[in-house]
Amino acid sequence: MSKLNLPVLVEIDEDGVYIVSCPVFKGCHSYGETIDEALENLREVIDMCLEGEEVASLNQFIGFREIEIIIP
Repeated sequence: MSKLNLPVLVEIDEDGVYIVSCPVFKGCHSYGETIDEALENLREVIDMCLEGEEVASLNQFIGFREIEIIIP
């Protein structure tokens, strides 16, 4: 058995729901009323994304950046 460390983006919406995403997989998102619940739900989604995938073929995570937008 081996371990895989994956990046996770955590956001909170206007209703206080936590939204989590794993950018290594296309469409890999979940949510929960707490961060822990959201992460547990995301683990299930990641497990589904990993079915039949070669770990070596996964997208390579580079990092996060911020961009400044001026709002008129």
